[in-house]
Amino acid sequence: MPREAKVRIVDELREIFSRCTVAVLTDYRGLTTTELTELRRNLNKSEISYRVVKNTMARFAAEKADKSELAGYFEGPVAIAYGYGDIIAPAKLLADYIRTSKSTLTIKGGFAGDRIFTAADVESLATLPPTEVLLARVLAGMQSPIYRLINSLASPVRGLMGVLQARAKQLEGG
Repeated sequence: MPREAKVRIVDELREIFSRCTVAVLTDYRGLTTTELTELRRNLNKSEISYRVVKNTMARFAAEKADKSELAGYFEGPVAIAYGYGDIIAPAKLLADYIRTSKSTLTIKGGFAGDRIFTAADVESLATLPPTEVLLARVLAGMQSPIYRLINSLASPVRGLMGVLQARAKQLEGG
């Protein structure tokens, strides 16, 4: 491959490493071309790209993107699933693919922003509920103390109202 092409590939990878919100590194050893195509199709539906990389060029790109800790992950056949949106989606889709297809694909690690993930981190990321559910839980947690305070403050007033209504009925009837 001519030097200019290699430089262009390293620059493309550096740009991906710098701009993507999340990337998951996989070892695709043992996958057929058909399986790789199916995996790419599944990931593309969720706007996640999947790219096989040359380790040396990926190491150079990682160093240029200030992610030199990634260099150790570029051993053997490596492909990167990366996206620009939800950081949970690539991990979840890859884990689902591995589970449903009984594939030999393995997760090596990944990163989101400046944080580097081990394979275990990525797998635990895949078990998280969707972002909307997490936001709903946080909102419910924030609202819960307010509702309890309102109920606590309203309880004596409700009790007083009940006593007054009972007394009013007693006076009307008697």
